[in-house]
Amino acid sequence: MRSKLFIPWAVFRWVLLTFVVASALEAPAPAITPPPAVEKAPAVRPIRVWHGVASWYGAPFHGRDTASGEPFDMNAPTAAHVSLPLGSLVRLTNPTNGRTRMVRITDRGPYVAGRELDVSFEVARSLGFNERGVTRLRIELIEVPNRIGLRSQSPSDRRAGL
Repeated sequence: MRSKLFIPWAVFRWVLLTFVVASALEAPAPAITPPPAVEKAPAVRPIRVWHGVASWYGAPFHGRDTASGEPFDMNAPTAAHVSLPLGSLVRLTNPTNGRTRMVRITDRGPYVAGRELDVSFEVARSLGFNERGVTRLRIELIEVPNRIGLRSQSPSDRRAGL
């Protein structure tokens, strides 16, 4: 009797062992090549850093001319400052949520005591303070445009009286 059951029992154990061992094994991980190294842009060192209160302005001024002569667009990344040169680039950071936005100074203002900047509605929305209307921001002056009057003249310009 032992000989009749030995072979089927051995086959059954072998099949069972094969399924148990096969289910415990994992397939080898596919070879994943790392993405090419992306060069980080060098960190821009700000010219000046300070904190100030900012508010936003929008629809009532949309389309009106700014101090720079271009029409105000409440959906553009722009801001107004009393004394920074028009065209200056400023990085604004909301310290409460860490959001950052680059803006260009295109207008003068705000004319409310204690406020440093007026930003467009889009900037306020992206920094997360459009509901409150006013917030304290970290302000970093990144770039100031060249002054037009400081252009060096060539000898031919001097002769021509330019």
